[in-house]
Amino acid sequence: MKGSKSILKLVILSMLVALGVVISPILRVEGMCPMAHFINIVCSVFMGPWYSLLCATLIGIIRMATMGIPPLALTGAVFGALLSGLAYRLFKGKIIFAVLGEIIGTGIIGAIVSYPVMDLIMGKEGLSLFFYVPSFICGTLIGGSIAYFFLRRLADAGILVRFQEMLGAPVYADKRSTLSTAISIATFGAILFVVFMLIPGVGLFEIEDDTAFRYMAYGSVVLAAVTAIVYYVVKKVKEKNFETA
Repeated sequence: MKGSKSILKLVILSMLVALGVVISPILRVEGMCPMAHFINIVCSVFMGPWYSLLCATLIGIIRMATMGIPPLALTGAVFGALLSGLAYRLFKGKIIFAVLGEIIGTGIIGAIVSYPVMDLIMGKEGLSLFFYVPSFICGTLIGGSIAYFFLRRLADAGILVRFQEMLGAPVYADKRSTLSTAISIATFGAILFVVFMLIPGVGLFEIEDDTAFRYMAYGSVVLAAVTAIVYYVVKKVKEKNFETA
């Protein structure tokens, strides 16, 4: 049984590495690769921090060797992969902490480490210590939100627990509650806010007038907050009426 689980882990790891290499070009610009963060978080939740670190390292090496990607393929993935898996286990299987681990590990730590790597090793000029932070955070927020809702659906359907059991990983039942759902809605608004605020600053887009993006950013926060409050109140009223019926 133990041998079959080890083989299954290698199979899943190989699939995630292959998937990561294939889908990484989606939405990619230098310093922002959202789908790589999606793979990091999924692997962290499925198999833990060390497999996630290995997965991110293999994907980065393959992308550098076959696609001509700079070392950002590694510095922008390995720290988030490890911290995502560690945070997920430290906080007893709360999916949101796997996402936060990726955001902090890649968006801040990986972004800062990328500066000396690109400056000293690759000889890229015009960089500063926090040069990659906006694009890295933007990428982790996009990939992290996709991963969160994907894993949330698996957890709600009971599929995530079965995956973890089959892989011999620690099993966590991160059950949805009314409060957690409301927080998720509000968090999604916050993510959209950051994304809309950061997009004009990403070099690829070269947007001079960011007024429209600011309106969308603040509108996202307000809409998400109102939706979260209404959802929470309505669900609580229904629950109370059900209990007294």
